[in-house]
Amino acid sequence: MSTLRITRRAADRLLSGHLWIYRTDLEAVEVEPAPGSLVTVTDARNQQLGTALYSSASKIAARLVSRTPELSREQYLSDIRTRVEAALQLRRELAPVNAENNAHRLLFSEADNLPGILADRYNDLVILQLLSQGTAQDDVRQTVVAALREGLAPNGEPLTLWERPDPRIREMEKLEAPAPGPLFSATDSPATTTQFTLNGLHFGYDVGAGQKTGAFLDQRLNYAAAAAQVRSSGRTGRALDVCTYHGGFALHLAQICARVTGVDASRTALEVADQNLALNPQLKAETDWIEADAFELLSAYDTQHERFDAIVLDPPAFAKSKRAAEGALRGYKELNLRALRMLSTGGTLITNSCSHHVSLEDFTGIIASAAADAGRRVQLIETRAAAPDHPEVLTLPETRYLKCLICRVD
Repeated sequence: MSTLRITRRAADRLLSGHLWIYRTDLEAVEVEPAPGSLVTVTDARNQQLGTALYSSASKIAARLVSRTPELSREQYLSDIRTRVEAALQLRRELAPVNAENNAHRLLFSEADNLPGILADRYNDLVILQLLSQGTAQDDVRQTVVAALREGLAPNGEPLTLWERPDPRIREMEKLEAPAPGPLFSATDSPATTTQFTLNGLHFGYDVGAGQKTGAFLDQRLNYAAAAAQVRSSGRTGRALDVCTYHGGFALHLAQICARVTGVDASRTALEVADQNLALNPQLKAETDWIEADAFELLSAYDTQHERFDAIVLDPPAFAKSKRAAEGALRGYKELNLRALRMLSTGGTLITNSCSHHVSLEDFTGIIASAAADAGRRVQLIETRAAAPDHPEVLTLPETRYLKCLICRVD
């Protein structure tokens, strides 16, 4: 087994509970490891720190998978199975499947001690992502699929498992495309579409469409909290959902408000949002969708003195690196400043950031700065994060990425 010797700073980071080793952390490599292989990690004094999965391409050169050095491949696969079983049990406790909710994250990579492995459930479909050279391998794939089948369909319940690569990660890790077809299907005709429920609302799911695994399940409880706050505010006339994607916040607000507008730059996303609206005929709000750039539309609305009782801002990650954080804060400030100018007195602002490079403190500070510039008094009602099926690990700050602030604006 190859050995990676890392800097003292990197060793301290691992000892504090982190799992990543960056390429800049490497001091020496005795033998160039094979892409995706297991390697033993040592500090500058050659003290063994554990076993990691090596990547020849990523800036993250290795991901620690065990504090045991010189771990065999067989033991690693056994650990994966045990950890998948533990992750599924945690979801049974934190996000049980029922008539109101049958979609959640099953496996959350480092947060479940499964670096490079994600899985999301949408009713009877499970979407798997293997995100590193060390996990996008047949033995890992077979181990995860077997554990998911046993945990989710022990008695032959309807289940289809698909692998869906993240194109950006696949390019970064230099990974081949997975083989076509499902990883597992309980029937001879594998399902590629389904319907799932979040907070009692119905949504459609298509394996071949959408971003990442297809929907943003991390906002599940935030959708409900936003609707509850708007209801309690008494200001339920007109709502605006900016970067609506498939209509998550918009449809929840359509339970409360008389008129809801969802905005997104993607026509395809809005078509799905409209299909989701049709799945919920009980929603009586006047609902419309606008294909537009968020910055341009909010600027135009601001100029036209448009007014709303509730505004949701849920943009994609502005900061995908530390270098981009400063520019991201400027973008967040502009969006929030425009929104604050357009909110009616007593209205609700639901503002989000999914950039883990932007801290909660910085994000909250930028909203405060926007409030001062807009001349609005903003009361922070709730500070929220991802739903608990996306657990945070205190020693892994990257697992705390989603910030959701629910505010009352005077």
